[in-house]
Amino acid sequence: MTDEPLTKRLPIEPRDSNPGEINDIPNPDQPPSEVRSKKPLAFHISFITLLAMCLLVALDATILSVAIPVIVHELHGTTLEAFWASISFMLAMVVIQPIYTSVSNVVGRMIPLYSSFFFFIVGSIVFSVAKDMGVLILGRVLQGLGAGGLDSLNEIILADMTTLKERPMYLGYLSIPLLGGTILGPVLGGLFSQYVTWRWIGWINLPVSTVGLLLAIFFMKLKTIDLSLREKMRRLDWGGMALFTAGCTLFASPVAWAGSMYPWPSYQTLLPLCLGAAILVAFGFYEARPIEPVFPYRIFRSRTGCMALLATFFHGILSYSVVQYIPLFFQAVYLDSPLQSAIITLPFCCISIGFAIISAIAVEVIRKYRLLIITSWVLIAVGAGVFTLLDRSSTLAAKASFQVILAIGTGSLFSLINLPLQASLSNVDDMGLAAGILISFRLFGGLIGLAISSTVFNSIFSASISTLGPLPDGLTILNDAREAVGFIPLLGSAGATPELLDRVIEAYRIAICAIFWMLAGMGGAGLLCSVLIKEKSLEKEELGRQQFVETE
Repeated sequence: MTDEPLTKRLPIEPRDSNPGEINDIPNPDQPPSEVRSKKPLAFHISFITLLAMCLLVALDATILSVAIPVIVHELHGTTLEAFWASISFMLAMVVIQPIYTSVSNVVGRMIPLYSSFFFFIVGSIVFSVAKDMGVLILGRVLQGLGAGGLDSLNEIILADMTTLKERPMYLGYLSIPLLGGTILGPVLGGLFSQYVTWRWIGWINLPVSTVGLLLAIFFMKLKTIDLSLREKMRRLDWGGMALFTAGCTLFASPVAWAGSMYPWPSYQTLLPLCLGAAILVAFGFYEARPIEPVFPYRIFRSRTGCMALLATFFHGILSYSVVQYIPLFFQAVYLDSPLQSAIITLPFCCISIGFAIISAIAVEVIRKYRLLIITSWVLIAVGAGVFTLLDRSSTLAAKASFQVILAIGTGSLFSLINLPLQASLSNVDDMGLAAGILISFRLFGGLIGLAISSTVFNSIFSASISTLGPLPDGLTILNDAREAVGFIPLLGSAGATPELLDRVIEAYRIAICAIFWMLAGMGGAGLLCSVLIKEKSLEKEELGRQQFVETE
């Protein structure tokens, strides 16, 4: 595999063939970099829309985890319904993201963007008024269908609006609401469910999403694609979208429920998993045929691009698992409340945001990314190992400081990992498409990471708890490791003797530490991928065919 395309890419219509479109023609007396550095007000307002999209997705990906026990109790739900309420949002995002990316590349960005906001707003309303778990799960699915578009389109549109030369800093800015929403999600979920009502988890989305949609309608003006509606429909990869939807749904669903609903070796897990994998393999071969495939082969012909996508997959495994299990660690080991655990994770979240910005500034100054990416993976591997040194005797200072190394590496990659993929592309019109594919790889990695983490936790916890012998009535539920995470809030009131409680807590600590050792290994895998990434020039100043334009 080389870093040069082996064949010519499929033809793209001329970007400026429509005389009715608005053309961003630079002043010949000024160099391109100077012209493009003077951004109009509409550009900055449009960028605020992208920030709002990041915030919405990050909030809703994390806000429900703390509140789900309260919701299930109030709506008289079952453990199975609680599982689907938690996972349906991410499953919908995983399935829909590549479809948004492909459709936006053919019909234009704005219709998919408006559709994303519509599904997200409707889903938030359905969630907020739900009177039973079935309606609530439907709301989460609709939110996921909308969030999948918001999550992918924010970086796709950023690639349209900015040149590769100026993009590192804007990627750093995007990481602020992305990681900020991760901070606020569990905190707001705890506050709403404990002091107001969990329904505000949905209602809070409406003002932010409505403002974001209105700003997009009035200020975000992107060049349209000069093709008839009939031609756009013909170019869409209908067969690829159908195959991907079926294959990804069948493959991702058992990955999500394995170890939680059904064991990995069960037919309920293996049958859809294998069938989904077979359909995805068929989808991979089919993608050589369409005019505008969902996953174009040309995106994967560069070694640097492929390694960046694989590193993004590992980053998704790491980032989603860390956000899920650091708060659970503090709840299980120190018996903190959900709100207290969210607060004690602030060092991780704040430092991640800080270094996402610092790494973007560093690239802006040195115009290099490879060494920064490699260093970030080293910090992740070391930081995940350092975190396992925490135990019940650890001080508050240790709890906070042991998050720092892991936070630096994780946060930096949010700004860095997109750059080698973008820089490896020979055609500027592919940059938005590649950005959407990268987001899909990160989210799918997150889903796989949560499944692996759950399996590791269950197996290690079962082995540890079995050494304690027969458990008293208040703790017998822990004999089923799948119930262990849900039992964490009840540990302090289980009526166990102090000695037995200490041993149960130690079982939790060992199980969660095993997850962090697994994540340290993922850090090593990401490092190996990053070593194979080549340093590419970031000095490209071309804008794609769906670039931002300013009206008079």
